[in-house]
Amino acid sequence: MSAALRAVLFDLDGTLLDTAPDMAAALNRLRREQGLADLPFERVRPQVSNGARALVQLGFGLSEDAPGFERLRQRFLQLYHEGVCLETRPFPGIEELLLRLEALRLPWGVVTNKPGWLTLPLLQALQLAQRAAVIVSGDTTLRRKPHPDPLLYACRALGLGPASCVYVGDAARDVEAALRAGMLALAATFGYIPEGEDPASWGAHELVTHPDAIWQHIVPAAA
Repeated sequence: MSAALRAVLFDLDGTLLDTAPDMAAALNRLRREQGLADLPFERVRPQVSNGARALVQLGFGLSEDAPGFERLRQRFLQLYHEGVCLETRPFPGIEELLLRLEALRLPWGVVTNKPGWLTLPLLQALQLAQRAAVIVSGDTTLRRKPHPDPLLYACRALGLGPASCVYVGDAARDVEAALRAGMLALAATFGYIPEGEDPASWGAHELVTHPDAIWQHIVPAAA
């Protein structure tokens, strides 16, 4: 299957970029506004890939239908937007992987559930937006991951069939979306894996512990 690969698509938070420092900082700013102490980074990091709702639930112990939850979520997003790329960086090995792909003229892109008004400024700040062949945000299509629509949208934008693409993500929904779309699914275990969750149970074609391992699936395509 890897011999036919012609593009690599990445989840954003916890796969392409280590956004946890800035997400945790926004959550703790919000907690301080509410008179609460900071949460340890180690508690926040595993939930970052689950987005703003999960982080507000973690930070305040509220369910989504609780009074005030949506107000806190919106304030969290505002605070995160203000510091969207202060400490965020690509994971070690990602830049080298992207350069290898670009040297082979193999397109790469981003498919994330993060809304576009956060995704694009972040990628632009790291000078990645102009390098990505396609960027699909959480509001690009009507349905988000784990539905396959965002991945299929990316395929159409690239002019490629799903079987020609690999999707790399650090959550079960990423693997589910890739499998439903008919793509090679790689689970990035270097990302934000909550305690007690087993990536081996997600059904990915393979677990990758470092971006270097992703390259091993691309090499046959370059031969």
